[in-house]
Amino acid sequence: MTLAKIQVWDPFIRTIHWLLAATVLLNWLADSPLWLHTWSGYLAATLIALRVLWGFIGPENARFRRFVRGPYAVFGYLAGLVRLSSQRYIGHSPAGGAMIVALLVMVAATAGTGMASLAAMEGHGPLSAVVERVPFPRTLGQRRPPPLIREVHQVLANVTLALVVLHVAGVVLASFAHRENLIVAMITGRKRSE
Repeated sequence: MTLAKIQVWDPFIRTIHWLLAATVLLNWLADSPLWLHTWSGYLAATLIALRVLWGFIGPENARFRRFVRGPYAVFGYLAGLVRLSSQRYIGHSPAGGAMIVALLVMVAATAGTGMASLAAMEGHGPLSAVVERVPFPRTLGQRRPPPLIREVHQVLANVTLALVVLHVAGVVLASFAHRENLIVAMITGRKRSE
């Protein structure tokens, strides 16, 4: 006997999810060549903007109002999850909603500081008109020290990566607790109906 499945996540959400995961992974792995890191960051920023827009105008399960909950609901869900007794949600759980917001904010901040860093260090990019290039006289054997914005960019990238690890761990734990493969569900868009 097969369980009935329903469509939960639309193709646009799933495409943004997996493309964003790929850009975060690519940017973590490939700091150079600079052009690849830069354009992958631009793609991540564009995907974030599209996801935020879709969170207001997309289908019901894509909308923020459907899954963003307060801290009480998030921590209540997490407490039940570690006991393997949390409520199952058709769409995103309260913890999943909190993670979506956290990742959207962190990837946006990482992309923004990356663009500011590019403007400060190289003098180009979309923020070069508002971020002044940091001059550094080049002498033989000297490396230019990175501006503070570069350091901030790296810290935000590491925090984002830590959130990604927590996200994957949460998906695995929720899949186990609810006896449902959430990774496959994010590929197909379908979950069991009950």
